[in-house]
Amino acid sequence: MSHTFVWVDIPVVDLDRAIAFYGAVVGQPVDKIGGPGFNFGLFKHEGNQVGGCLIEPEEGVAPSLLGPLVYLDASGRLDAAVAAAEANGGKVLKARHSIAPNGFRAIIADSEGNRVALHSMTA
Repeated sequence: MSHTFVWVDIPVVDLDRAIAFYGAVVGQPVDKIGGPGFNFGLFKHEGNQVGGCLIEPEEGVAPSLLGPLVYLDASGRLDAAVAAAEANGGKVLKARHSIAPNGFRAIIADSEGNRVALHSMTA
């Protein structure tokens, strides 16, 4: 096993809004995938990379500022990712700060009400 975590589902209220938000924040498209009875936004990943998606939650599941903190890769573009979050309906909860020796992070609220960390090894 190469990773402890293998997948993450991020619950959203408005899938199209969340796809636009996360596409801007991660700096690459989030693909909308759908079929009979389901739709989700798929983050790009390859092989055994940890992946994830945006989901329209089932009953009893909702976006939250509480609970696990998901880290998104903003390598070399942390300030741009934070700016994109703010420009697309997000809010900065904690500005860029050092988590030495593990780089830097900023914590945001996404467009849907989830708390998410943006991470880069360089400032």
